[in-house]
Amino acid sequence: MPNDDYDSPWKIALERYFPEFIAFYFPRIHARIDWQAGYEFLDKELQQVVRDADTGRRYVDKLVRVRLLAGGESWVCIHIEVQGDPEDEFTRRMFVYHYRLFDRYGQPLASLAVLADEQPDWRPEGFGYELLGCRMQLTFPVVKLLDMRDDLDQILESDNAFALVTAAHLLTKQTRQNPASRYTAKLRLIRILFQRGWERQRILDLFMVIDWLMHLPPELEKKLGDDILQIEEEHKMPYVSSIERIGIEKGRAQGLSQGQKQGQARMLQKLLAKRFGMLPSWAEQRILSAQPDQLEDWSLRVLDGKSVEDVLVVREEPAKYADD
Repeated sequence: MPNDDYDSPWKIALERYFPEFIAFYFPRIHARIDWQAGYEFLDKELQQVVRDADTGRRYVDKLVRVRLLAGGESWVCIHIEVQGDPEDEFTRRMFVYHYRLFDRYGQPLASLAVLADEQPDWRPEGFGYELLGCRMQLTFPVVKLLDMRDDLDQILESDNAFALVTAAHLLTKQTRQNPASRYTAKLRLIRILFQRGWERQRILDLFMVIDWLMHLPPELEKKLGDDILQIEEEHKMPYVSSIERIGIEKGRAQGLSQGQKQGQARMLQKLLAKRFGMLPSWAEQRILSAQPDQLEDWSLRVLDGKSVEDVLVVREEPAKYADD
């Protein structure tokens, strides 16, 4: 079975269907937001605030600005983490991000967590400490996907995009060692896509998320392609053409490559920070804009380099001249 990738599908689904994300996992919060006023992702702002506290493994880390129905003209921020694995430092990181964002924007914000791990007993809900009469406490709303695994049939009756994303995530986890079962589960979800009567772009978006999450061996992937053609004929709706499937596969490959590059960049940042201290902004930008081979070259120089500047210098190949 190919390695599963959870980060990219979650990121795509959340960015494209953020109101449904909130409605599915945090319905009470959804009811308090003025969705007609719109919303804005603050990815660059989040990275600026938390870049030197970047620890742990999570699928999605987002900061979104929304307006509340009862909040007049003022905007508020929501920080969201979709956490993939149990982690001892998770609650501390949520606390650090929260107070840094509070300090930056000078107003209260909400921190929300979706736990996408496989350990039933791991249920972090907050972080705090008390010393000499001084008490600090952060408690945040949490949704545990594992709690929904026995309700898949009921979940799949919902028209919410994240009902399908949640089912795909849980079924991907359940079928990790069973390609035949994954094929059956994936085909079921794709049939549901066609039965919903959704607009074409929504079907393509969620098809990409399902296809990205639920990797299959090549022979079953080919069989699935034939099945999709038959489903399209049954519904007389050619939603996913062969050209679009090629494009989706290309997009998935690019996403995997991008994820590997981000992993290389994070590791290099940590190595440099451990050796030379907090990195200057120019170094952060140079690392984030570098290609994988350049990142690999810089990582090899960390032990021998005398400074950040020495490590991140770009070495050019010597010029080659044709024979006269």
